[in-house]
Amino acid sequence: SLCDIAMKMNGEIYPKSAYLIVRRGLLKRQFARVPWEEVKEIDEVIIVKGDRSKIIFENKLMKFDFTLCIDILDQQIVDINNRKVVRVNDIHLLKVDNHLYLAHVDVGTRGLVRRLGWTKLVDRIVRFFSPHSSYLTQEDFISWKNTQVLTLGRVKGVLRLDVAQQKLSQIPSTDLADIMEDLDVFVKSELFKSLDVPLQRKVFTDLTIAKKIEILERLDEKEAASLIENIPADEAVDLLLKLPNRKTRQLMKLMETKTSKKFSKLLGFSRNSAGGLMTTEYLALPQNALVKDALQKVKENVYYPGSIYHIYIIDDQHRLIGTTSLRNFIHADPEIPLVATMAAHKVFVHTDDRVEKVALLLEKYKFSAIPVLNEEEVLQGVITIDDVMEELISLAWGKYKEKL
Repeated sequence: SLCDIAMKMNGEIYPKSAYLIVRRGLLKRQFARVPWEEVKEIDEVIIVKGDRSKIIFENKLMKFDFTLCIDILDQQIVDINNRKVVRVNDIHLLKVDNHLYLAHVDVGTRGLVRRLGWTKLVDRIVRFFSPHSSYLTQEDFISWKNTQVLTLGRVKGVLRLDVAQQKLSQIPSTDLADIMEDLDVFVKSELFKSLDVPLQRKVFTDLTIAKKIEILERLDEKEAASLIENIPADEAVDLLLKLPNRKTRQLMKLMETKTSKKFSKLLGFSRNSAGGLMTTEYLALPQNALVKDALQKVKENVYYPGSIYHIYIIDDQHRLIGTTSLRNFIHADPEIPLVATMAAHKVFVHTDDRVEKVALLLEKYKFSAIPVLNEEEVLQGVITIDDVMEELISLAWGKYKEKL
């Protein structure tokens, strides 16, 4: 009897049938493969060419690129268009020139019922209670070209195909991070490793801290250290604070000296203080800079992990003179001093100020970021509004849980 169909991954959008996999026996099952060229007719009964005695049975199932039952049915896939993880309940095949092509995967309830052989019974029940139910007419198909398989059979692993990489790279990193939230740790890790390095960094930044830790645990220490080095400093520090002290020390030893020192400094501040919230990634220029210098600075840092919308003007001792924004200087005369475009008020917080004060100042002046100074007015870092909101939500949620 037929037990599976092996498919070819030959660079085409829709995989084509390569072998029929047949089996015999109940207690001692044996398997054989029939090349598709030997298939004469396929319908309710399959007719093959040649002598049946030429079909050689073996005790173990052979290995193929992938098979429908083992590698696709019941597996998790990414719906590229809707950017979500779904489970395959059935498979839709298209017959062309006596070949079968994998056309769609069925992720609907009706597909599962059909596969179990309960279609007639369930249809009667649904028709009796709800004659106009959409269940009776709607199929939930996803075209194979709009999917990406996340697991290879019952063994965890991602299908590493060029077409898969192209598909996944089309998904924004934030959506890809949401997809990964729904996966188990093994599949999440394999999917993450299959991404190219720039996309890994973007996706990693968008993951929750708990999911970041899951990823780090399945990377070697050099990979983990490199990953943490290349995400925004404030998020890196938040992550390092959640790791065991020994793990944090090991990772920081593998980082560049400059980065390690920067993280060590940030780790010394209280979590809900301005120093604990700030990032040391910001754009600054000297007080004699011109507007054209600021425009060039922004152009050079388009992919900078920190904010490029504000530039901080500093003196020779790195003390803050003032703040200007892209909105203020983008249309200004390139030859005028940058200080002429500074905000009217010199707004800042100190490293030991509480998060509530930071939030009040950001709301009062409608800024998206605010500089952080030490007691000598030396610029230490900046805090963005999203970091403040995240901390305030965390504090509010903690107080709410205490009341429950």
